[in-house]
Amino acid sequence: MKLAYTYVLAVLVLVIGTAFASAQQPQNGVRVITPILTIDSERLYAESQFGSRVANEIEAEQSVLLAENRKIEAELASEEKTLTEKRKDMTSENFRAVADAFDQRVQEIRRIQDAKALAINERSDREQSVFIQAARPILVELMREAGASVILERRSILASNDAIDITDQAIARLNESIGDGAELRRDP
Repeated sequence: MKLAYTYVLAVLVLVIGTAFASAQQPQNGVRVITPILTIDSERLYAESQFGSRVANEIEAEQSVLLAENRKIEAELASEEKTLTEKRKDMTSENFRAVADAFDQRVQEIRRIQDAKALAINERSDREQSVFIQAARPILVELMREAGASVILERRSILASNDAIDITDQAIARLNESIGDGAELRRDP
């Protein structure tokens, strides 16, 4: 029963897909108007000049933070080793005070470094929001030109025809319109 259902569903998708594909073929060089378009929003962002710029900047910031973390880690490891060596010459109370101060310092450094990592992630999120705001009018324009009523996320669709995917056109228009987006206004 389950196999028959799967077979019927596969045939139905194939028949509808084939009929839809033939309806979408350009006729006399003019693309047929469709009420639905699809887009791969991750690819739209990643392959645009804007998304590439942001990815490079975020990667650079993360690399700087990683190098800083490694340097701090080495310094703290050295300090911990020195503290361990001094332990034999200290009273328990003195060692406990020094060790507690060291632990507090480590916790403060961790808090600061975590805040830096969070700031990088928040910047990435803000840049994506700026991108979406800049992309919206371009996507609406593409939708209007195609006579479409909606643009759906391609990854959330079970099956579709490539003819209704506008990701490449949207990337080209965005690159032409906003470039890498470095000059776009960003709200604080």
